[in-house]
Amino acid sequence: MKPASLSDGRRGPAQIWNSAPQLAQIPAITPCTLVPPRARVVVIAPHPGDEVLACGGLLQLLSSLEHPLLLISITDGSASHPGSNAWPASRLSVIRPQESAEALRRLGMPLHSLKWIRGGFRDDALAASEQPMSQFIARYLQPGDVVFTTWRNDGNDDHDAVGRASANACRQVGVRLYELPIWAWHWPLRDGAIIPWQRARKVRLNAWNVARKLHATHAFASQLVGDPTIGLAPKLAQDLLERIREPYEIVFA
Repeated sequence: MKPASLSDGRRGPAQIWNSAPQLAQIPAITPCTLVPPRARVVVIAPHPGDEVLACGGLLQLLSSLEHPLLLISITDGSASHPGSNAWPASRLSVIRPQESAEALRRLGMPLHSLKWIRGGFRDDALAASEQPMSQFIARYLQPGDVVFTTWRNDGNDDHDAVGRASANACRQVGVRLYELPIWAWHWPLRDGAIIPWQRARKVRLNAWNVARKLHATHAFASQLVGDPTIGLAPKLAQDLLERIREPYEIVFA
């Protein structure tokens, strides 16, 4: 059974991120251990903004170590408000990449040297394009890269498809892959056994890292509001914003 997502109306206080006892037992890992010196970091985001939600703190740490960075945005995020006249796809396809650029600026990313590839794949339909997506990703990878992307079992169809496609691309090129959960942290606590705790590693963040990540998250204005006229709730719900304040990020090695 697919676990509950953050947007399906089953939210409550007993979510994995704020209740799972396993969180305290996750071993810590340093950015230097995750990424060797001078290695290029590749972040693959299903939608603009996922790079911040998944690893906005880690990006700050890796940037301070002067790792070259490639960001691949698979879609433009234009399907986030289905049926909305206030936020039609034509508007979102322009706004969401702009929001992502502002969020990266707030994180302190060196935008002058950041390489950013936009895939142009159809938002909310990536499972049907998994093979061409994998080929697309592999085209931009090179030996020695370290890749970060969404966990292939995150519970969002696009996140899952990008996780699988990235894993296939990394196998083709022979590079290291780390997966990052986003929506999975907001599953009900009873689904915590699905999390691969044995693969989890904790990257500690200081108060400044957390503050900048939260500030960056608020750059996604389109995701902080829904459309009350059609009963559409914000994508970035209060529970997610509260989780952003946690002083760590978790990767699956």
